[in-house]
Amino acid sequence: MAEQIRLYDDGIVLNGLLDFPENGQERFPLVVFLHGVTGCMEERQNTAICRAINRAGFGTLRLDLYGHGTSGGEFRDHTLWKWISNALNALNYSLQLPQVTGLWLAGHSQGGLTAMLTGDMMRDRISGLLLFSPAWMIPEAARRGDLLGIRFDPEHLPLDGAAGSDYPVGPNYIRVAQTIRVEEAVSGFCKPVLLLHGAADETVPVYWSDTLSKLYESCTYVRIPDETHCYDRHLDQVTDAVEAWLSGRSARI
Repeated sequence: MAEQIRLYDDGIVLNGLLDFPENGQERFPLVVFLHGVTGCMEERQNTAICRAINRAGFGTLRLDLYGHGTSGGEFRDHTLWKWISNALNALNYSLQLPQVTGLWLAGHSQGGLTAMLTGDMMRDRISGLLLFSPAWMIPEAARRGDLLGIRFDPEHLPLDGAAGSDYPVGPNYIRVAQTIRVEEAVSGFCKPVLLLHGAADETVPVYWSDTLSKLYESCTYVRIPDETHCYDRHLDQVTDAVEAWLSGRSARI
């Protein structure tokens, strides 16, 4: 059973779906799930992962983030700050749901990076993170001047941002990314983390998660051989790992 959700963040409409656990329990922990760049809440891997979470006895809240899917805003104008604001809005909404007993945060790719940053901000409220091929190299790449398939002078950004890439974001996307220090968010987070990554990922090379798995204090790392960024080959291994890790876990707000 799913319930359509509409949130508002600084005047922007954010559409989402609230899915309930398959076991039918009236009170349950909830996982807020964030998709990746150019993605949406209805992508194949996202819906499959959320179904696995539901089978484990958790509810899920999936969102289309700023500039994506059915939500408001233009893709070119989205930034990590705006996505973090979206995620905070969704978490604060979830905290007010009477049936929710605990709160977790999950994300794929850029949504995974957003979950890492937001999770650190909300570590007093959330019980853990589920990270799927998180693109936590984005801020460093923006500072280096090699991002989203284009090269640029990081001290003198092009006025059209990354217009020549497959992801035509504006210059503010790059400026915002340059300010973010992911390692600080990682070092401050001590709750459980599930980290999954495909070894054949060409979008976010797996060595980024190899490194990240050693930085989190409490991390379960699942490295899936011969798997792509969006889990085109072994999605069943991803969902099995999610369900196994979450089954039996509970969290209280």
